[in-house]
Amino acid sequence: MLHTLPAQDGFMMPAEFAPQDGVLLVWPVRPGSWGVDPSAAQRAFCDIMREASKSERVYLLAGSAHIYEARAQVGEYVTILEIKTDDSWARDIGPTFVTNGTEVRGINWRFNAWGGAVDGLYDDYANDDAAAQAFCRAIESECYDAGDFVLEGGAFCSDGEGTLLVTEACLLSAGRNPNLSKAQIEQMLKDYLGVEKVLWLPRGIYNDETNEHVDNVCAFIRPGEVVLAWTDDELDPQYEMSRADYVYLMQETDARGRKLTIHKLPVPDHSVCVTEEDMVNLPHDIGEETRTIGERLAASYVNFYFANDAILLPQFGGENAASDARAVEIMRALCPDRRIVPIDSREILLGGGNIHCVTQQIPKGVRK
Repeated sequence: MLHTLPAQDGFMMPAEFAPQDGVLLVWPVRPGSWGVDPSAAQRAFCDIMREASKSERVYLLAGSAHIYEARAQVGEYVTILEIKTDDSWARDIGPTFVTNGTEVRGINWRFNAWGGAVDGLYDDYANDDAAAQAFCRAIESECYDAGDFVLEGGAFCSDGEGTLLVTEACLLSAGRNPNLSKAQIEQMLKDYLGVEKVLWLPRGIYNDETNEHVDNVCAFIRPGEVVLAWTDDELDPQYEMSRADYVYLMQETDARGRKLTIHKLPVPDHSVCVTEEDMVNLPHDIGEETRTIGERLAASYVNFYFANDAILLPQFGGENAASDARAVEIMRALCPDRRIVPIDSREILLGGGNIHCVTQQIPKGVRK
């Protein structure tokens, strides 16, 4: 483990739309997230891996109890590593990778299940916390140690040119780094991610149980341009949340002094909610908080993944078929140089996240 600071070593986080070597996922099996029968979620993960493999390497973590099951379902295009985790949120438990333009290194943040004793989502997360370091060892990548600093990969987004997006709702939450001030947290982000300016959006997506990760509400699609989750329905609780972000972004500039171009990406027209059918597959005796019928899920099309030649875009189906198609057309117009690949991801959403949450990109470069 490296104990210097990436920024001082000349390393920074590239944009997610920059060239990539590969992507990391984790095989979904935890009943509390994926149900007593996780096969539907596993099919969605396989769809993601199959599409990503068309332009980059795919790595998949699986524990010894499930590695043969995973191998039977994924194709030859996936490299499976026997690394045990507690759940499957690769974005948040995997390493964040930084580069100096040639060499690529990982960062190991402290993971506490999105809030630890304050409002964490599960109690046993020791394997998740160790996953980033284990993966770096497996792929022979040097890894920085961020000490006790709690952070998840879904909590920030880089433009690759010195600007970082975060939300105050998440990074200032009581369960992460309560002993650090906002200024101290910002300095940690600058020291480890090599950025010059942090944009603190006020809010994320309504009912997002990660304390409103930025990856569900706003993302860079190129330097100086973002997509922002949006609704015109003033009665929707998301309206004021997205409006607050819009007002903030309109008043800000990026690290290079540019005013941001903000593209509105509407959330589904109809709230995606937990159904009676969903509840049949969810365990009721695990001693953890679970879903309730009618509960609104944090559905957003912003939670997409940039592959080298494509954008893997969430789709929710059912009464949101028209919303799904609209999101595809918006992203196709905004990113004409990439294929827009719709992925049925409702089963991932039911688990608590979406496509971006279960993927972690590895930039191109030499790993040492």
